[in-house]
Amino acid sequence: MVVPELRPWRAAVPHVVRIADAVRPRLARVAAAAGPWFTRGRRPGSPQAPRVARPGTGWYTATAATAGLALAAGVATAAGPWDSSGQRTAERHRAVALEASRGTDHDGSRARAGTPPRGPGAAPPAPSVLTGLGGTATAARSAPAGKALATVIDPLLKDPALGRRSAAVVDAATGRRLYGADSANALTPASTTKIATAVAALSALGPDHRLTTRTVYEPDTKEVVLVGGGDPTLTARKKAKGSASLRDLAARTAAALGKRGVRKVTLSYDTTLYKGGTAHPIGVNPNLAAVTPLMADEGRTDDSSSGPAPRVADPAADAARTFGDLLKKHGITATPPGPSKSSTRATTLATVSSPPLSSLVERMLTHSDNDLAEALARHTAVATGKPADFAGAGAAVTARLKQLKLPVKGIVIKDGSGLDRGGRLTADLLTALLVKAGDPAHPELRSALTGLPVAGFTGTLSGRYADGAAGVVRAKTGTLTGVNTLAGTVVDRDGRLLAFAFLANDTTGPEAAQTALDKAATALATCGCRTP
Repeated sequence: MVVPELRPWRAAVPHVVRIADAVRPRLARVAAAAGPWFTRGRRPGSPQAPRVARPGTGWYTATAATAGLALAAGVATAAGPWDSSGQRTAERHRAVALEASRGTDHDGSRARAGTPPRGPGAAPPAPSVLTGLGGTATAARSAPAGKALATVIDPLLKDPALGRRSAAVVDAATGRRLYGADSANALTPASTTKIATAVAALSALGPDHRLTTRTVYEPDTKEVVLVGGGDPTLTARKKAKGSASLRDLAARTAAALGKRGVRKVTLSYDTTLYKGGTAHPIGVNPNLAAVTPLMADEGRTDDSSSGPAPRVADPAADAARTFGDLLKKHGITATPPGPSKSSTRATTLATVSSPPLSSLVERMLTHSDNDLAEALARHTAVATGKPADFAGAGAAVTARLKQLKLPVKGIVIKDGSGLDRGGRLTADLLTALLVKAGDPAHPELRSALTGLPVAGFTGTLSGRYADGAAGVVRAKTGTLTGVNTLAGTVVDRDGRLLAFAFLANDTTGPEAAQTALDKAATALATCGCRTP
């Protein structure tokens, strides 16, 4: 679900509160120090004007604190606009503004997702995500020293709760590795796989690419075919909240049929965009629906938009039935739907399109959306001429990473989400992906960084780092039974942006392993670790 833009001052409230809490004590000290300058008596012998009552130090303290709060609000608002996930919308669309020409329409005339005519204008560019706190990347101090960093990180990563481990820390500005512990050892990555999926999809499709669901009309048979475009964010809910709406598609389709004088149709649905079976190797699971190019609300049977949920058994058939019911509300009688394939004679009736790929990538990473991850892996396959099944998607993602000259030796990509335990990635690859996403030469990959959950604020990290590096660590989590991983970026004490990846397999328990990984990331945030 894409959350609509909030008014800047409302979305900035949490940030203002935190800034005000930090600034208030300092303002009070300044006001207390300044007080005597206003209450100091006259010098002996100097002319004396009539005494005027002046406010005391407490008044200046309160005034300074209020001014500081107003300043903080202004800063937070100016840095926005903020959306409800705590991210700047300007960051989200910078790649679109700079690389609009990279988006390719893969729709053609058949069942393909594509980029429709240019939508709303992109937001102005935001400063580089490689900028550390307090200044530009070039203004930050030198990167941590390897030996000093190892002294801090090694004991934390040797926690028995982590089992077998692989780790790497690199300077995000230069790509130079600062720390490595079996960093080339390929382990099960769990959901950190989504970083690879994000980079591959953005590289193959472009950040402004949109996924299009459409209806076509077969004149010979008076058949309406609902053609799945591989958009799991398509929604049948009354409030679309920025997603493509099945209700809108039904209304537009009914209007187009009305112009033709058609009131009764045979309804079919086309899922031929994807190949192979729809069942993920893990089987029926509340973490994702059957993998099909046609679904509404990810096949969820409740009102959730992320996380585990009960799913319908056949998302495509369910979406088509819902579409038929919606047509009826617009005066179109449709038969019960069945599977079919649109022909070359069919003409398009109506279309609806998803938000741009950059937004979809952010949603996938922030909320660890497995349905979206599997869809984007398949779209990568479609865009690069490979079969849109599990094997073809894995091969397509791997090929895109190799084309970007990333270290793919030893890796195995079995799916787009990381739910398949047969997947293997290295800490070296994960850190290289993060550095590549921040490379000024690849602005199209930017949302692979801006979508990372923010510690203590958003997504899968919203409940973590309450007493540690909240707001400073941005990372993708990964969790399977016996597997805990964390990969992302962190600003260290000296303002240097570091990319890190910690993979742990054969962990003793999820809570202990998660705590150990969080401690390691927090240590990076609090350690300058530079040689004198």
